[in-house]
Order: sequence, then structure tokens, then C-alpha cells
Amino acid sequence: MFPGFPSLSFSNPSIGIFSIEFDLYLITSQTHHFFPFPFILCKFISNTQNSYFHLKKKTMEHPRILFSGSLISFAVITATFACSNGQCKLGDECSSDADCQTGLSCFSCSEAFDGLRCIRSTTTNQFEFMNSLPFNRYAYLTTHNSVANEVEPLHTGIRLTFLNQEDNVTQQLNNGVRALMLDTYDFKGDIWLCHSFGGRCHDYTAFWLAIDTLKEVEAFLSGNPSEIVTLFLEDYVETPNGLSKVFKDAGLMKYWFPVSSMPQNGQDWPLVKDMVASNQRFVVFTSAKSKQESEGIAYQWNYVVENHYGDVGEHPGECSNRGESAPLNDKTKSLVLINHFHSIAFKVMACEDNSASLISMLDTCHGRSGNRWANFVAVDYYKRSDGGGVFQAVDKLNGQLLCGCDDVHSCVPGSSSATCSATKDQ
Repeated sequence: MFPGFPSLSFSNPSIGIFSIEFDLYLITSQTHHFFPFPFILCKFISNTQNSYFHLKKKTMEHPRILFSGSLISFAVITATFACSNGQCKLGDECSSDADCQTGLSCFSCSEAFDGLRCIRSTTTNQFEFMNSLPFNRYAYLTTHNSVANEVEPLHTGIRLTFLNQEDNVTQQLNNGVRALMLDTYDFKGDIWLCHSFGGRCHDYTAFWLAIDTLKEVEAFLSGNPSEIVTLFLEDYVETPNGLSKVFKDAGLMKYWFPVSSMPQNGQDWPLVKDMVASNQRFVVFTSAKSKQESEGIAYQWNYVVENHYGDVGEHPGECSNRGESAPLNDKTKSLVLINHFHSIAFKVMACEDNSASLISMLDTCHGRSGNRWANFVAVDYYKRSDGGGVFQAVDKLNGQLLCGCDDVHSCVPGSSSATCSATKDQ
């Protein structure tokens, strides 16, 4: 709770249903979000105004039955902070995104601090430090189930499935995400992005047409001519040439990076500056092996090693390949993809996952991958953390890949790990 806030409790023993103990604190209208279980956003109505409160479940393991029913009136609580109007720095208390400096957002992280604080919400552009290295010498922030986000409207009238992100794809790209994980299915006579139930897409697990998301990617590439975007497709499309048609219809073929230019046997990829100069800035991998031959879409595990995803991959000190992937230390594959998320996404877990445990996982996987740093790091709720989060993690990866430093901001032309060590000793 906010320091100095009174403790609030409610009870209504006349109603037979139950609720769970919560801490209660104010979320202003500028920062409220929808929080699926175990975070719940409730709208409390007073006689004078509507206010929004974020109810944080106090304990997941042993909840106590405290109250049920509805709140009719309450006291409006206000708080003042030492900074505001874009002056709040990383870690400062805040009441809205507008309080925080550029590149920061105002979020909660109950595992690390009470209330709301400014945390990082955008990446560092690694190409501004050096763009003359091969594509596989950089790291890229990746969102898991990128389209399963809270912003996209319903397109089938109902949705009963888990979400993994807060922002839509355009917002993710604008914040520095450079690789998207999408699940593609045949559905309603078209190609859809979807979760599955029983291996198939349904109205209640569907998000929306693939072409709509791909048009967002096209718009970003068109407006950002020096950027590269990668797609990882969990591909269940069986329609012949269905995927290649939707890429063409979305206007993405003019950016297509061809399979013929992808390196074999662990060689370096083309230089980023050359990919940009030739406008081959859209890299796509599919999980369907046959489509490399039939549609010219690269079969992911010919080029990428990947660790276990979900709960299986979340054991501290462990990092092993998923079943389809070659062993992580197989250096005939030039790219390393590291997943770090649970099987079911909750914001309260993502905040912790995207903080110190992420750095620890990347260090572990570095050793298991033949002393190679990850090129792609995939997470849920990418903006949730206790501070630097996934953005700090990607800065570390790019620092190591570009110049052997723990932070990309230490990289300058000609820098080396020896230079970093000397700087730290000063």
C-alpha cells in the first residue's frame, strides 16, 4: 500500500458468495488497466464521481475469506509525490505515465515495491551504437503471443482465453520490440491469429485476421526504413500457399529476406547495414518444415536453437532445448532464442519473471549455448518489471554481443571487454 494510507476492509456477511483479501490503493484514470485474475480492476461508484481502484490479491497461497457484495460509497484518497510532469526518474513513485521521464512508464510490481513507480518501457536502439555487424551479432526484444493483448477488440463476439501482452503490435514495435511470436491457423475461410483448444482455433480463442496484424508490421517497416522485424510463426495453416498469400496481400514481400540468403552451418548472417540497404528487413520463420520448400518460408530449426518454453523451462539454473530444436550448443545454427515465461501468463508473475530471474536465465543459457548470448529473448507482459526489466536485459545482451560489456551503453567503436573492465575499475 502507499505509505501512510489507511487500511480499508469490507464485509457483508449476509451474502453467501466469497471474495479474497486485498490491499487497496488508488489508480488514477490515466493509468488504469484491465487486470485478469489475480489482478482485478473494479469500478467503485460514489455519489460525486467515478474512481478506479486496483485490488491486489494479498496472498495467492492461503487466501482468507473476508468480504463479498459491493461497495456503495467510499472516501476519495489522494496522494502527492515528490516529482510529477515528466520529472520522475527510474524508481520514483508516480501516479501516471505523465509523471515519468521519457522512456519510463508508471506501473506496479507488488513483488518488489508498494504502489506505483517509474520503470523502463522502451529499448535502446542497438544499431545507433554499431550497425556494421552481422544480424546474428545483435539481440532483439521478442514478445510471446504478441497479438494476445488487452487492446485488440473482439472480432468473434466472445473470447475466453489467456492474454500475454498489454499493448497492441504497433505499440510493441514503437517501444522497441523487434520480434513477434504469432500462432497462425486456418479459420472461417481465412488465416487467423489464435490460441488453440484441442489443436484448433475457435471463436472463443481467436484474436483476429493475420492480415490485419501483418499490415501493422508493414506500416512500421514503411515508416522506419532502418529497422528489421522478425516473425516466429507457430504455424498450423494447411491451406496451400495460404501464408505466402497473406504476406503478399499485406504488402510485406518488398521487405522479404529470402531463404537463399540465410547462412548454413553456423555462418554469420549478412551485415545489418546491408540488409537495410537492400530493404530485406523482414525475417520470417515457420514451425512447418514443408513450407521452406513449398512457400519459401524458412523452417525455424534449420537456423535457430531454442530453449524450453513455459513452466518446463522455468527451473532456476537449467536451460535445455525444446524438442523440435537442436541442442542449444549446436553452433551450426547461428541464432539463439531464449524463452522466459510461464505456461499461463499473469502480470503479477511477469513482473518478477522480467526482473532479476531473467538476467539469471540469460546467464545460465549463455553457458548451455556454447558461450553464446541470446539473439532473441521472448517474454510475456514485456513492460512489467521492478525497474529495468527486459530492456535492461536486452541492453546487457547487446553489450556482450557488440563489445563484451555488460551494458550496450558502454560500447563505443573499438571497445572491448578489456575496455569495460578498465572503466569499471576507475
